[in-house]
Amino acid sequence: MKVLKAIVYHGWALIIISAVAITGYVYEWPIAVLSTIIGIVLIIGLVTAVISAREKELEKGSQKLRQMAGYFYRRFMGDSSLSIFVIIDSLFKTDDHKLWEWARACDMSQRVFNTWCSGFTSRLEVDTKTGRFTIYLRSYLNELWLMTNLYYEFVEQFYEIAQKIALPAETLDQYHRFVVEYNSFAEQFRELIGEMKRIAHTEVEPPSVKLAHEVLTIPLAKVK
Repeated sequence: MKVLKAIVYHGWALIIISAVAITGYVYEWPIAVLSTIIGIVLIIGLVTAVISAREKELEKGSQKLRQMAGYFYRRFMGDSSLSIFVIIDSLFKTDDHKLWEWARACDMSQRVFNTWCSGFTSRLEVDTKTGRFTIYLRSYLNELWLMTNLYYEFVEQFYEIAQKIALPAETLDQYHRFVVEYNSFAEQFRELIGEMKRIAHTEVEPPSVKLAHEVLTIPLAKVK
């Protein structure tokens, strides 16, 4: 039954053309009339095929966006060891009071981000169940892009500090593991943005998703 439905759904144009050709042959329709009818059916079939292909691509892109949003929340937010905020919290283990002040300020931002991400994923789940996700696809893509861009600002601030101040080896190792996994996520997000730009004509550009930098230089000295 499913095979029959698939044949009817995808091959309806060929079925109609065959039926018209047979009918035209039996009733001896003029070639001009027969050609016109077949041409119209072909055009409608092609347009339908293009629309169907675009809808499938949108659905595939929507699924990828849901997966990436969930992955970002699970791996880089909350209490995950790869959250940049958790890495920043490890600075409280140092004796540098200036770093403590910055870490405390970031702690407030972490709470805002956690609430934002939690609400974002909840809305994704609700709209997915109600079938409205595709309708708001552009808005969700823009929101995830904005979220990652603001998140990256904390990554960049940590990187700049790590370039100037000697940090605990454990903290740097945790950051390096974060860089590897975050950059993999960023590359996949870039690819998704490129696909959505082609399919849905979204405004976000792939290069706008920035990659995290590894701390390659040897820290100069501790700030006193």
